[in-house]
Amino acid sequence: MLLCCAALWGGSYLVSKIAMAAITPQWLMAMRTGGACLIMLLLFHKSLIPALKKSMLVPALIVGATYWGTMVLQTKGLLTIDPGRSAFLTASYCVLTPFAAWFATKNRPHNINIIAGVICLIGVGLVALKPGSLTLSLSLGDILTLSCAVVFSFNLTYLGIYSKKFNALAVTFVQFAVAFVLFLIGALLTEPMPNASWLEPKIVISFLYLFIGATTLAQIMQNIGLAHVSAPSASVVMCTESLFSEMFSILFWGTTLRFTTLIGFALIFLAVLMSIVRRSTIVNLFRRVEDWVHDHRKK
Repeated sequence: MLLCCAALWGGSYLVSKIAMAAITPQWLMAMRTGGACLIMLLLFHKSLIPALKKSMLVPALIVGATYWGTMVLQTKGLLTIDPGRSAFLTASYCVLTPFAAWFATKNRPHNINIIAGVICLIGVGLVALKPGSLTLSLSLGDILTLSCAVVFSFNLTYLGIYSKKFNALAVTFVQFAVAFVLFLIGALLTEPMPNASWLEPKIVISFLYLFIGATTLAQIMQNIGLAHVSAPSASVVMCTESLFSEMFSILFWGTTLRFTTLIGFALIFLAVLMSIVRRSTIVNLFRRVEDWVHDHRKK
């Protein structure tokens, strides 16, 4: 289920690209978050409504505003870059989250997080290299997507903090509710009104995939999967989202990869794995490699 969830999320980058050929970014996200709120009310109203408290107002504004900022930056960036590229650059939030937590909770990251941050930075640098030269060139879409990863790292940090103080389901609901209001205001002020092009079959199918598949079904699969798999193992499975996105981008979007870009993606993925796998696991892995090398030399 976790692997299917990662595949659904990986496909959402490509499908969002198709949907945004007609639906503007903030209208798209307003419909997704508004729909998610309605589904949560229908399914969980008996436990959800009593859990909503006045003391959640500030947390709701913080997690809702950071989620809104994350998705605005990501969807705006996705307008001008390939889906796979967007997924890998977004995945750098895994590396940035320990540093966001340092800012919010004053808990210093482990050395492995610092090393992962350096590796991720090198990976982004390789992705940004111009073809045939050593000149760095990040497009506006790249910068927006990297900014999305920064804001998302703070969103996850504060979600973790507030989910321990309040009902986790209620925190998720108020996040979607605040984000919905901000998306709706942003859409009304800065984007054109809905039109007939939104009803084209491919656009409707794309939206249904994003709403039912990537939002509702994927979340259910994630919750069920987490009940049976340890968090570190689940994190490793879930970060394959970026690999699925790149695969779909190559198969259906015609994306071509340069060698330096491929190496950059590999380094970003390695940094993500280093950030989410327990330090003891990495140490044990190196010890096993050392033992294997030692035994091999004896033979």
